[in-house]
Amino acid sequence: MLAALLSFVTGAGVAQGVTLQQIGGFEQPIYVTSDPGNPNRLFVVERAGRIEQVSEGAVSVFADLRADVSCCGGEQGLLSIALSPDFDTSGRLFVDYVGKEAEPEIHVAELRASGTTAPLSSLRVILSIPHPNQSNHYGGQLQFGPEGMLYVSTGDGGGSDDQEHNAQDIARPLGKILRLDPDPNGALPYTAPGDNPFAAGAGWEQLVWSYGLRNPFRFSFDRDGSALLIGDVGQSAREEVDRAPAPGYGRGWNYGWNCREGKVEGPANDPGCAERVGTFVEPVFDYEHDAPPEGGPNRCAIIGGYVVHDPGLGALDGRYIYGDNCSPGIRSIEPTAADPYATDRSEGISVKGLTSFGEDSCGRLYATSSSGGVGIVYRLVGAAPTVCPLATTTGPVANPIAKVRRAASQVHLRARERSVPRGDRAYLTVTVAPCHGRKGEPVRLLVGRRSVDKRPLSRACKAHFRPRIGRRVRFRATVAGDATYAGATSGKLRIRVAKPAPAKAGAGRG
Repeated sequence: MLAALLSFVTGAGVAQGVTLQQIGGFEQPIYVTSDPGNPNRLFVVERAGRIEQVSEGAVSVFADLRADVSCCGGEQGLLSIALSPDFDTSGRLFVDYVGKEAEPEIHVAELRASGTTAPLSSLRVILSIPHPNQSNHYGGQLQFGPEGMLYVSTGDGGGSDDQEHNAQDIARPLGKILRLDPDPNGALPYTAPGDNPFAAGAGWEQLVWSYGLRNPFRFSFDRDGSALLIGDVGQSAREEVDRAPAPGYGRGWNYGWNCREGKVEGPANDPGCAERVGTFVEPVFDYEHDAPPEGGPNRCAIIGGYVVHDPGLGALDGRYIYGDNCSPGIRSIEPTAADPYATDRSEGISVKGLTSFGEDSCGRLYATSSSGGVGIVYRLVGAAPTVCPLATTTGPVANPIAKVRRAASQVHLRARERSVPRGDRAYLTVTVAPCHGRKGEPVRLLVGRRSVDKRPLSRACKAHFRPRIGRRVRFRATVAGDATYAGATSGKLRIRVAKPAPAKAGAGRG
């Protein structure tokens, strides 16, 4: 690990007034994110398998997975992480990496932090995806959706042309966006949400959210909840950006590979492509493998980014920022414009060897670079850089360096009846306060430490549960913290099994 740096650098020709603040130097940084409750506590993913923690200029090793991560042949390595929305209380985060099997597989695993580190002993693999024959096209992005589910991108298996036709086959997990229920007590190797489009299937299709992708290395949710955006790396012709608006976020969509590449015909010789014409969802934007309008090296591999919601970036607000691993210029489009192509422009900054963008919980954007043996993480800043509030963590992963002050929450759990006949359902109501802006926030019903159900808050900040009662049981309800409110858990509520009424004299005789 290189020492953290605190200098500023300015991109050439800053037409939009955007500059790059150098956060620090790292070994092959490939992703960056933050504590959900503390935007000033960053986590930098190094491809070889380490996760570095950065807080107020101090850098320390948060997790070291190198013993389990295969790196760095082809596109292998530790590819991204996603911290659970309740990270500040649960310590849970998820990692996506290529394993060390004879034919390395894609693994999605859970880690649990203890103090300011996450020991390798806490690693729990929840999903293993075969990826034989090739060492590229792993996908590798993890993101939590607005509804609290975990989304995973996978590449088509590598090589050229997707000759195995993985991307178009919903029974295969490659070339997809997958969607998992991240319940820590769910059955292994995965838990498939019941509202997934192919959940009725018997195999991998249960997890498939959308398909027909070549290598969706990076995707993101617009933080205003309006869309899912995918940067899908092309083959020899086109690079593309796909946009799937809320509320479906691309549920069941087929993006076309290998029948299509961007907005042109793809390399497939599969007769099924002709049968599917008219069902493919075209990208909102694509580009050829040529030099960008301002010149420089030819482009070859899109690095998908984020829709900007950092107030310090001014004119970039609402635009989707993206780059290319082969060409250093950073660009942006308006993805909802009638003609996004007409909005494509350079932002006047360059990141050589761009490997990823990232976003912290305050909405500030980052870029990671790995070129010529030097790895750097940058923050994108405007003329007046955004200063996020100090905040936070009070749970098992409390950060002693940076503190966030969030509004306290209260969770109340009530029952219509405290005694229920065996086999009947109890009627439970959860009320969360304060209420402002919390509609849709997930509430979990717990028995001990085990989550048994999850419901969203209504506009009145209530959630209703109807668990079946087979024995005396004690329930609790919990909500996760966010940038505004701290997480909280209710007191215990005991539901008893009602004793059967005594039989009346003479009953049953006759």
